[in-house]
Amino acid sequence: MSHPKRFCLAGVMGLPVLHSRSPRLHNHWFGEAGMSGAYVPLEITPERLEAALRALPALGFAGCNLTIPHKVAAMAMVDEVDETARRIGAINCIVVRPDGQLHATNYDGFGFVESLVEAAPDWRADAGPAVVLGAGGGARAVVVGLADRGAKEIRVINRTHGRALDLAADLGDPVVALPWEARGEALADAATLVNTTSLGMEGQPELAMDLGRLRGDALVSDIVYIPRETRLLAAARARGNRTVNGLGMLIHQARPAFRDWFGVMPQATPALRAMIEATL
Repeated sequence: MSHPKRFCLAGVMGLPVLHSRSPRLHNHWFGEAGMSGAYVPLEITPERLEAALRALPALGFAGCNLTIPHKVAAMAMVDEVDETARRIGAINCIVVRPDGQLHATNYDGFGFVESLVEAAPDWRADAGPAVVLGAGGGARAVVVGLADRGAKEIRVINRTHGRALDLAADLGDPVVALPWEARGEALADAATLVNTTSLGMEGQPELAMDLGRLRGDALVSDIVYIPRETRLLAAARARGNRTVNGLGMLIHQARPAFRDWFGVMPQATPALRAMIEATL
């Protein structure tokens, strides 16, 4: 599907935002679909966020993505927030309706699950308990994605236990909160382990995690992609577990956003992944 008489425009709002790989993704898809358009980084300060969002229709934008620090604040600045985004407590995608109204959703959970299925087509959320490390926005998106995919038990473990308790209270079954000290024991029968904390990221402390009790067939994921293989993923791979980094989540959350804006559902091809990996 092409739009020969229309210049398609979208972008990502954040602060900072120039490091984002999203422009490379979306501009690649414009070319692949034979569409004339541009996806641009928009460095927006918090005090100018609402004005920037309200300018989208007049500027001809089909919509935009939101990244740190705007995912939560923007919820009060749009006209409609769907149920998925409300459960996650943040938005990452805004669509400009034909009447100029701003509709918001969150595709992070979708992107996460799709990244697991891409890496391990036989993976199932209901194959056993899932352990999620962290209780921030990334964790909430992962938990909602797992729950919607059929996970029967999701053990949320955070360094600040109160935040894990809050997440469990907000989302309810199948979520349970466990203390940080119990992270090793919580792996005993887990089929999926996900790190959503900053531990292990470039420039951050390492994640101290004993994988000794983890099932040999468990899938281990880290939602960061810099570095491409964290120490957690390296340790899991060394013991024979399948591993997934966060690059697939980034790519797959972008696909339905592009579809919502421009009517084309792009694909996550090996060539696209290789192009993004070359920039890391």
